[in-house]
Parts: sequence; structure tokens; C-alpha cells
Amino acid sequence: MNADWLTQLAPARAPAPPSWWPPAVGWWILGGLILALAAASILWWRFSAGAHRRRVCRAAIAELNRIRSLDEADRAPAIQRLMRRYAITAYGATAVANLSGEAWLRFVQAHGGAGFGGTNGNRFLAAAFGKAASTSDTDWSPAAEAFIRHRPPKARAT
Repeated sequence: MNADWLTQLAPARAPAPPSWWPPAVGWWILGGLILALAAASILWWRFSAGAHRRRVCRAAIAELNRIRSLDEADRAPAIQRLMRRYAITAYGATAVANLSGEAWLRFVQAHGGAGFGGTNGNRFLAAAFGKAASTSDTDWSPAAEAFIRHRPPKARAT
């Protein structure tokens, strides 16, 4: 055997470092799961009960702002109809549909419409249903807005 056989070998080379691309199958699966989880959370947030409540509240406030520009004689009936529609949507028909007069005013007061208390509430109902009463809505629009912005309970009755 020849003693210089080591000199005849090719120089030692390290293998190329592993590349980051393409990733292994596990990374593709993890990326897909993260994307699916993000899409599911966005859909849940958009279509959850809280989002429904926010949409209903925004629509009711926009309608109330439109009502504020009506003639003074038309405001009370329009506010009354808006509040009734909002209450049925937010609190459920079984809790609201049968209420009228003093019972309706007590419900509104208990759910954020404190401005409808006492004689102001009675004047509002009289004006809303066309009876001879003061049609000044100085307290009605803010009280209606407070009623609409009040957070209803999470579980809605249908």
C-alpha cells in the first residue's frame, strides 16, 4: 500500500445547508390550520349576537337622526314606532308586544329610557297617539337614544 494515498483523496466538502423552502408537510398543515382559525374567528365575530346588536343599534340611531328632522307633530309618533320596533328586535316579541301605556313606559324606563318617566312619558304617549298634548320633544329624542344605546341582555326571547 502506498503511503501517500491520503493526498490522492478529494478535499472534504460539507453538504449544502438545508433550505427553508419548500417547508415540510407539517408546516403546510399548521399554516392551513391558522388560516382556517382566523377565517372562522372573523366570521364568528361578524355574525355573532353582539354584531347583530351593534347593527340594529346603528340602524336605530340613524333612523332616530332622520326622525329629528321631521315636523314637530310627526316626531312623537315616529319615535314611538322606532322604539317599539327596536324593543321587539332587541328584547323579543314575547317581552314587548303586549306592553302598552304605563306598562310600556315602565319597560322603557327600566331599559335605559329614564327620560320617559313621570309626566314627560305621559305627554309623550299622548302626543304619539294623536291626543291633544304638548308635542315638544326636547327630552324625547335624547331619552329615545338612551333607550336604544342601552345594552339589552345577551339571550333574546323570540
